[in-house]
Amino acid sequence: MADATHKSFDASDRSYYAIIKKEVHNLALSTGFPEKKIAELDIIVAEITSNLHKYAKAGELLLSYQEKAGHEYIELISIDSGPGMQDLSRMMADGYSSTNTIGHGLGSIKRLSDEFDIFSSKGWGTILVSRVFKLPITKAKLKAPDIKAIVVAKPGEIHSGDGYYVKASGNSVKLMLADGLGHGVDANYAMNQAVAAFQQCPFDSPVEIIRFIHRAVRKTRGLVATFVVVDTTQRTLRIAGVGNISAKLIGPLMSKTPLAYNGIIGHNIPNTMNDQLMSINDFQQLVLCSDGIRSRWELNKLPGLNRCDLSIQAAAIYKDHSRRSDDMSVVISKF
Repeated sequence: MADATHKSFDASDRSYYAIIKKEVHNLALSTGFPEKKIAELDIIVAEITSNLHKYAKAGELLLSYQEKAGHEYIELISIDSGPGMQDLSRMMADGYSSTNTIGHGLGSIKRLSDEFDIFSSKGWGTILVSRVFKLPITKAKLKAPDIKAIVVAKPGEIHSGDGYYVKASGNSVKLMLADGLGHGVDANYAMNQAVAAFQQCPFDSPVEIIRFIHRAVRKTRGLVATFVVVDTTQRTLRIAGVGNISAKLIGPLMSKTPLAYNGIIGHNIPNTMNDQLMSINDFQQLVLCSDGIRSRWELNKLPGLNRCDLSIQAAAIYKDHSRRSDDMSVVISKF
């Protein structure tokens, strides 16, 4: 069942921190993490929440249990709108503290994480990602398409109406981001029916994929979605979408915003649609976002962000979304 990738916790008040720590601890316990890894996760959560309390405002923690190339891990993403940090390397050094504490916080998080990255900008805030794998890994084993997603249900809902799915085989990578109409269980059902159809779809054209799924989801409330097919041998990308899934291709010299068609998959789609074809040699990244990306949002407006982990980049878009009154999803891919 496709559903939210991350669970969101309000971390703006220290009264929530015990709940967050318990949730992370119980997730690690229920998924069979070794005792030592669980203890390390406890420390990471304690350090993250301590930093949010001391330095940040509007703090949020995203929790996810995922798998990459056969390796299971827990991902923590800390997002805040605090003052930001000017000198990250200095802040990461053990013994440095701006609040007269021992100064081991960020250094401890980095040491205990199997994968770690952080981005901060003065006056904008800080995003930190920490991943802890269940079992030891080697970098050489992690061979998979470089795609990261953040999908969070509407506050108060258990299920998300948004979802994404990736099919990778041979030289082809097919990507779908869908948003079931409304939110909650019925929107989640529509999205899951679309995912099931996408899994069975034999076509390589995004437009033909849309038509195939349109027929499969007629008995649901419908959805909007964008589909991308990348040929890594030909270095081409085909894209087509129906409804308000925003797409942006980002390159070193230019960016491009492919436009979607009006309509609702499962109810009404245009009779005439065409794939948009482009070379991925011109672009480094693809961003897909439900309910729109801010028109003025650009990676280069936050210096250094384009060198960060893709989860941090996705979280930056999530953070800058005007209001999260509905399900929210961001998918970002690096070519």
